[in-house]
Amino acid sequence: MIRPAKRYSFPQFLLRYPVFLLAFGPPIFRSNAGIDATKGVLDYWSLVQVGLVSLVALRAIYRLARTSSIIINKQIMSIIKYAFIIGILFLVSTAYSTNRLVSVAYAMLYLFTWISVVDFLVDAYVNPPDWMQCLINLRFIALILFGVVLFTLTFDPTIVVAYLPGVGIRLIGGAVAPVTVICPVVTIVSAYMLLYSFESKVRSMIFIIVGLAGTMITQSRGSEIALFVSLAFLLFTWSKNTPRSAYLFLSALCSSILLISLVIGLFGGGRIWNLFNRGQSIQGIESASGRTQIWSFVIQYCMNHPLGMGYVAGFRTIFRKYYALGLQFDVTHIGSTHNAFIQVLADAGWPALGLYLFMIASIVILAWRLVKRSKMAPRASDYTLIHAIQCAVMLYIFCLVEGMDTSEFSVPLRISFYLQIIIIAIILGASANLIQSSRNIDN
Repeated sequence: MIRPAKRYSFPQFLLRYPVFLLAFGPPIFRSNAGIDATKGVLDYWSLVQVGLVSLVALRAIYRLARTSSIIINKQIMSIIKYAFIIGILFLVSTAYSTNRLVSVAYAMLYLFTWISVVDFLVDAYVNPPDWMQCLINLRFIALILFGVVLFTLTFDPTIVVAYLPGVGIRLIGGAVAPVTVICPVVTIVSAYMLLYSFESKVRSMIFIIVGLAGTMITQSRGSEIALFVSLAFLLFTWSKNTPRSAYLFLSALCSSILLISLVIGLFGGGRIWNLFNRGQSIQGIESASGRTQIWSFVIQYCMNHPLGMGYVAGFRTIFRKYYALGLQFDVTHIGSTHNAFIQVLADAGWPALGLYLFMIASIVILAWRLVKRSKMAPRASDYTLIHAIQCAVMLYIFCLVEGMDTSEFSVPLRISFYLQIIIIAIILGASANLIQSSRNIDN
């Protein structure tokens, strides 16, 4: 029997669902500039990070051990199994990793995170949270992190700011918080709240402006493209709700096309293209700023070594050999593949990548089928669940597209990794409640 959802204050919410604490990271006030990524960094900040994950996981293990029966819907459980099998493959990869201690540590942190998710899903199955409050609080955490990044500017800008010749200053966020991710999260959630009237329009617009401004300051094309894709998908989905929504969507689309044509006519397509690409050369654009060379190296290596290089640590050291292939920059400062999918391939080979892609497809298909089926027979009790799933899917789409530009979504001890895991937990938890609600009505 599902109990009514209960709303909590923000501190109460974090105590009630500590998995959301992982979204804080926590912030690390340390500059990564000049650090040899092949050796890794071990200091008190690392201990704080590991301590937070361990505390949340140990609480989850204790609660699960005391639970008389663990109830999770079969469809949700199958997706959880994929995640744990991937974790086991990461753990197995330590056998051939260049640094077994680092690989086994990261693999255990990966498994700890998913154990925390299982505890959350088991609890949410019987005592569901207010799922829209989950998304609002996730946005609030992102806003707090953005505030911390801005505060860091006042005492040590080098921690959160990067300067690239021809590009200028970029507010990336460094180890404090990835601005390329947290600001789009703010924008997407706020846009959803605005379109579906879940909060004051003024409040939503303010947060949308903050999120868009933060995203633009990063000057990250990957983040901008991912945000555009997510918002376009959100608007298209919203336009299908009513004839008025469709009319507004088409009007906005036509106006945008006219405005873009006018801007191109006034300033010239070449100038706008150079502005978007930050003046980068054709060679740099074609290679995605050197990323395609890294991806090619990983794919070639895994063709000969199908099980990959070893979780996290393998790539860091094996990639040094790419010096001989003529890469035009210092590879000792490259600690990842800059692509979440290629990173999984590098970590545990083709089996892990196949399962990872299958898990992603299963999550999206499950959520979309439930929403589509529920809309055909809408019930007032499912209204919040449907919208929570839809909004979380929009966030997940952003993570998947942005994952083409960064590997942080697949590596523990990264805020982006935990944000994506929490988004998945919201999708699965709300989906489980929707399935359970449908069965109760049918019975």
